[in-house]
Amino acid sequence: MRWWGKLLGGTFGYMLGGPLGAILGVVLGHTFDRGFSATLSFNPAANTERVQTAFFTTTFLVMGHLAKADGRVSESEIKAAQFIMDQMQLSPEQKKVAIELFNEGKAPEFELDPVIDQFKRECGRRRNLEQMFLEILIATAMADGELADLEKEMLLKICKKLGFSHIAFERLVAMIQAHQHSSQGAGQQPRFKSIDDAYAMLGIESSATDSEVKKSYRKLMSQHHPDKLVARGLPEEMIKLATEKTQDIKAAYEEIKKTRDMR
Repeated sequence: MRWWGKLLGGTFGYMLGGPLGAILGVVLGHTFDRGFSATLSFNPAANTERVQTAFFTTTFLVMGHLAKADGRVSESEIKAAQFIMDQMQLSPEQKKVAIELFNEGKAPEFELDPVIDQFKRECGRRRNLEQMFLEILIATAMADGELADLEKEMLLKICKKLGFSHIAFERLVAMIQAHQHSSQGAGQQPRFKSIDDAYAMLGIESSATDSEVKKSYRKLMSQHHPDKLVARGLPEEMIKLATEKTQDIKAAYEEIKKTRDMR
């Protein structure tokens, strides 16, 4: 939670300028210069905490904007946002800020493009972080079990801005669907309804070779490794989301191995 302490402490070296800084300033009751430099310093610790602030701010802003994409915010979308906040075990103060950011994202005057543009700049080359951001958004949009046309259109626009292809987007959607189809008991690994869901979780077809299965598994585990993501700028509070994803990936791999009699 170090980044949060820096944020509230007003250490401007860790703060954001641009549209993210302006909106965050309004939410926190501070005044920041909208034109404040968004260029990262050469201090790795400062960079990480700044990216954590950008990730937290952008996630809840865009989550709110996405929820309003079809003209109304459904109960399931509100519950999905609250579920993510609960998983993050936010403090009452953090939760209040997250809710206010969500509401700012719903506002008619909210501008998506500059927010995503700045988020991309802040992330730099942290591709895995951008993917985690997309996975959270897609999961929120699909909280009611489906992806509305307007939600899909907006998500594809965000993907394009972040440099993710249409094919990459469809794979992420399939992964989220597979997760929704899985069941997990206390202290148990997730179980998938079908082997097709296990393949979708790994982003591959059932026709993939054993070598391709292993390669995809290793790549996904590396992309979602909680410690690596936090080191790259994922807020510590979101580590549970990353851990849950690695459990899904591992469970899918084990089911495929069992079906194929792989070693």
